[in-house]
Amino acid sequence: MTALPISVLIPTLNAAASLPATLEAMRGQVAEIIIADGGSSDATRDTAQASGALVISAPRGRGPQLRAAADAATQPWLLAMHADTRPGPSWQEAAAGFIAQPENTAKAAHFRFALDDPAPEARRLEAMVAWRCRWLGLPYGDQGLLIARNFYQALGGYDPIPLMEDVALIRRIGRKRLMPLSAAFITSAEKWRRDGWYARSARNLCCLSLWFAGVSPERIARIYARRR
Repeated sequence: MTALPISVLIPTLNAAASLPATLEAMRGQVAEIIIADGGSSDATRDTAQASGALVISAPRGRGPQLRAAADAATQPWLLAMHADTRPGPSWQEAAAGFIAQPENTAKAAHFRFALDDPAPEARRLEAMVAWRCRWLGLPYGDQGLLIARNFYQALGGYDPIPLMEDVALIRRIGRKRLMPLSAAFITSAEKWRRDGWYARSARNLCCLSLWFAGVSPERIARIYARRR
């Protein structure tokens, strides 16, 4: 299959350990990869440039970084994803099928959440995420978001906020215009192994609850950072 007309948007901050696998999985499958770096002090920028990705600098924070990457994109479709997430088998076919349907230029799609760990805790977390997506319509950024650039711009794009930028955009898209794709995006489980499976999941749920309670994303980001 030829490269898809997609600009991949990846915010990075000291992601040299995880980024190579992500970039390798995308090699030759998309037209453009844009790395929006928030001031890495490791080899992130060199790694990305060596792979052929476009590297730009952006104010630190996933929202500002993703917004900067989208502003630099040249392709008609955007795919936002995390640096520690890589596309799984058949993702390109699933994305191509979504892009091929004209009505999907006013919709968005996300991939199935998966973790690179055989532990039972990983399977339980995957099941919980599947439930959240099915019943609440709330995929997170580590599942990838595929969206037409014109539709993204009409929605106002990513808010320049440090955290919860994915939830804010998903809510503007709305459940009726959001489609799940069966192919998986595989995320590193390192953060859950480091912080504890239940502790990290509880922290993420706390951040989401604070967001819906009206707490500012800046304050949520400070709380999130203190508990890392």
